[in-house]
Amino acid sequence: MAVAMTACTLGLHFHLTSDNTLRPFEKTTVFRAFSIPHATKLCYVTHKIRLASSGLTIMRRATTVTGTVEDGNEGEVDTIPTPVVIIDQDSDPDATVVEITFGDRLGALLDTMNALKNLGLNVVKANVFLDSSGKHNKFSITKADSGRKVEDPELLEAIRLTILNNMIQYHPESSAQLALGAAFGLVPPKEQVDVEIATHITISDDGPNRSLLYVETADRPGLLVDLVKIITDINIAVESGEFDTEGLLAKARFHVNYKDKALIKPLQQVLVNSLRYFLTRPTTEESSF
Repeated sequence: MAVAMTACTLGLHFHLTSDNTLRPFEKTTVFRAFSIPHATKLCYVTHKIRLASSGLTIMRRATTVTGTVEDGNEGEVDTIPTPVVIIDQDSDPDATVVEITFGDRLGALLDTMNALKNLGLNVVKANVFLDSSGKHNKFSITKADSGRKVEDPELLEAIRLTILNNMIQYHPESSAQLALGAAFGLVPPKEQVDVEIATHITISDDGPNRSLLYVETADRPGLLVDLVKIITDINIAVESGEFDTEGLLAKARFHVNYKDKALIKPLQQVLVNSLRYFLTRPTTEESSF
């Protein structure tokens, strides 16, 4: 696959420790203002490892924990990290920031960047850094036609689902870790989240002119769009926020206001009741009896 990239600056260095493992010495890799014209769709097979771009190779190393087997000997048992996708509308005034984490299993995500391009988006900057939780991939995204950040909830949800779909395709083991694995994954989650227990909603003042709404609930396709619709249907404006997909859960933080003022207590209660009713109500007529 031919991939065109410009202005690539690598700052990812490793050193060899006494136990013969590589450890990050400097933790940042930055790609600026690149494009992927005429990229060929990647093929994949079971146990796929995404190929990194030329000049950057990141080896996938299975995350392991030490356990005790039946015969009393200690062995290594492979564990699957929790996939996390964060859509951040707060940290950059000019771009939508997306962060993807899946332990140390992610490659360079060139396929994901190309899929975002097919949505009419530009990836203007990409940043890769490592910490104790694994490798974090951050993309700064703008709309190709305007060069501005993404504001449309439906397009934000399309970004989220595109990223999760790509993660499931290239890392099928993530399917059982994601609520959306039941929708388009090979292996659905083994456990189900009790929506009544998982749903938490709080509202607090965030200055005189806006409030901070926090929602945590079971994830599902279309959730971001539905949350924004419920909020705006009662004439509350959504300024900005962050939407996190963490395994089976979704966590949203929205800055909201009512006529450029923070929400008063009665209106806060109306919003909480509306969201809770929508998120926990029966989904079928049969289950409502």
